[in-house]
Amino acid sequence: MISLGDRPGTRPRVRRRTRARAVAAPVTPALAALASLAVIAVLAPSARADEPSGGVLIDVKGAKRVLYPIAVPASVEGDATAAREVAQVASFDLSVAGVFKVLDPAGFLADLKAEGLIIDPQKWKDVGAFGVIKYRASPTEIEFRLYEISKGTTSVLGKTYPRKGDTRSITHRFCNEVVKYYTGELGFFGSKIAFTAKGRTASAIYAMDFDGANAYPVSNNSSQNILPAWAPSGGQIAYTSFMRNNPDLYVAPAGGGRPTKLSSQRGMNTGAAWSPDGSKIALTLSKDGNPEIYVISAKDGSILKRITTDRAIDTSPTWSPDGGQLAFVSDRNGGPQIFVVSASGGTPQQVSFNGSYNTTPTWMPRAGKHVIAYTTRDGGVYDIVTLDLDTKVMTRITQNEGSNEEPSFSPNGRAIAFARAGQGVFIANADGTGKAVKVWSGSATGIDWGPAPGP
Repeated sequence: MISLGDRPGTRPRVRRRTRARAVAAPVTPALAALASLAVIAVLAPSARADEPSGGVLIDVKGAKRVLYPIAVPASVEGDATAAREVAQVASFDLSVAGVFKVLDPAGFLADLKAEGLIIDPQKWKDVGAFGVIKYRASPTEIEFRLYEISKGTTSVLGKTYPRKGDTRSITHRFCNEVVKYYTGELGFFGSKIAFTAKGRTASAIYAMDFDGANAYPVSNNSSQNILPAWAPSGGQIAYTSFMRNNPDLYVAPAGGGRPTKLSSQRGMNTGAAWSPDGSKIALTLSKDGNPEIYVISAKDGSILKRITTDRAIDTSPTWSPDGGQLAFVSDRNGGPQIFVVSASGGTPQQVSFNGSYNTTPTWMPRAGKHVIAYTTRDGGVYDIVTLDLDTKVMTRITQNEGSNEEPSFSPNGRAIAFARAGQGVFIANADGTGKAVKVWSGSATGIDWGPAPGP
């Protein structure tokens, strides 16, 4: 971690971290007009897993970084194809939640066929498991049970889901219940990520499940389409397109379909960010010649307020969780840095002081938290860091793992998605621990993680 001190410009005090991993984000869109402006403007949460002795609650705020060992054995009963998919999806979900250590099935000692939906506690204790997930998939339903080894053969959580949806979605739902049971927080499984997929002559807006499954195009044209932004409802995605030879802002159904032009001011209409209540959009407009931050109506695109007035380039706005502030990028003090200003306007305050190049801020969505993630340039390489605006502590999310840019927080703030140049989309723990996981391969940019999934 790096303490920035209490005074602007204070030289960071570096404390060596034991495990700093991260996720990377590709470079900004390859559009000459936008790139020149955008570039310049351009969990395991602390989990305490003491051996349970009559009730488990993983402390996601504690200082110890011990992951809770959980086993997800593949069911040997019922629908074999569905059983394999459940085990695969559940194991991935829990492994990226930031609080669990998913045990290797190769070491399991239990007779799964004899156990069925119950457990032999000693067999699982012998392999180091604290928790075990059992399930059975039939043609009509999937039944899940969660066990704590300390509580014997009585399950602590049970759910049965009709097989009306696909197996993946059902598994995501139960894993969210598991996270909630242990931590009291909602999981992000089943949420979606939007991004720009870059081609040789064009770029398209795509959306996918957070784990990389079921990717599909949102835009449908042969032009440059960049910088997607989810509406808080999850039903719409705003993005900038050059389909009419100007970087105009469009809003499309999240599932794809004909977009509606929302803002077509002369020059840039870029970097859309929806307000938490979904009624407004902050973005960069250059209608008067200089890129400035504005707030427009999400309903009709009318300008509600001009936030910045400066000869410098101001871009990449992002809302605080309570909607009271905006963070953005400006080069008004030299190189691009992160600034924060009241959503009603006022004098912006610089908050980033590490290095001379910091861009693409995104605000952690957790209520009561004042944490921003952004891209920083370090020795010619781009990496992801987070900055706690209250404590002035900066945490490195990526390091020595390629060029990483454009972070976006998961709905619960426990993970960060980002693009790694030339490799794809990754997700990593938002506290800098653990190893980043690739969820999509290809050339991507403009990462935006959507809202929490429905129940």
